[in-house]
Amino acid sequence: MPAFFHRICAGAALAAGLGILLPAQGVTHSVPIDVIHGKPFVKVTINGKGPFRFVIDTGTGGEAFVSAELAEQLGLPATGQARLSDPSRQGGQRVPMVAIQSLNVAGVEFTGVKAAVHSLSDDEGDCQGLLGFVLFRNYLLTLDFPNRRMMLATGSLAPDGERSVLPFRMPDGVPIVPMRIGGMKVDAQIDSGGSGLSLPEQISSHLKFSAGPVAFSNGQSLSTRFQIKAAMLATDVHLGGYTFSRPFVEINPAFPLANFGSCPMQSFAMTFDQKNGLVRLVARQKQLRLAATPAPMRLQSTPPPRPPDQALVPVG
Repeated sequence: MPAFFHRICAGAALAAGLGILLPAQGVTHSVPIDVIHGKPFVKVTINGKGPFRFVIDTGTGGEAFVSAELAEQLGLPATGQARLSDPSRQGGQRVPMVAIQSLNVAGVEFTGVKAAVHSLSDDEGDCQGLLGFVLFRNYLLTLDFPNRRMMLATGSLAPDGERSVLPFRMPDGVPIVPMRIGGMKVDAQIDSGGSGLSLPEQISSHLKFSAGPVAFSNGQSLSTRFQIKAAMLATDVHLGGYTFSRPFVEINPAFPLANFGSCPMQSFAMTFDQKNGLVRLVARQKQLRLAATPAPMRLQSTPPPRPPDQALVPVG
């Protein structure tokens, strides 16, 4: 299930010198990441060719996406079709699937990778593909935003009473963690391909705001168009032992879950253990701030941009 929100998140303040404590078992593989518009990009080779520029998207439940141009360039064999859908469950589209014999990232080789062929957002620039969350199911995946590193290691995480290690579930191959807004518990997708902190509209009537909600931008997914509102919460948001003090949030009428995107991820090194359903968050400070998303969203896995239909009304 691809991450459909792409917003620019330039100039986010990063904590320097953040240390990462990985379990001692096994070898740790590491590679630099380019953080562009808040999103993590790495270089990969496919079937021994490349390198190519791919985005790491924890909000995508598949193994990989490739552009049609790259699939044709490499002569990747077709293996059928797959249906893409968005979290609204209101529609979708069928796309070709291709087989990648060998995909190498950070010195780790993945074989027999299944990739969907689909265009990527113009926001990604020169980007040939996407690495989905489940590709890393046999490794500890660390996205260290402050130090601009991606790491792959063997080993496991251990619970710590939900101070820095949180349980997650992944019914569609995307990590979903518990988050608290004031005294309310909500489920949130951790989505490095998304952008800001987005909340579902159905809970907004239970929240207190210090400003807004007001119209912010227009959104579009595979199946619907909708209006995004923005607001400043009058309460704090808690993720494990970390607190975002009265953050800027977006109100989304189309999708049922909160989305913890790349902007709030910038302060963290996050390590995901899919086998045990755990994620560890490490940041230099316990109290964090989240300012307004710098620019309106762009959307991935959508038809080519066109002027909005003024007859459409927001979903909700």
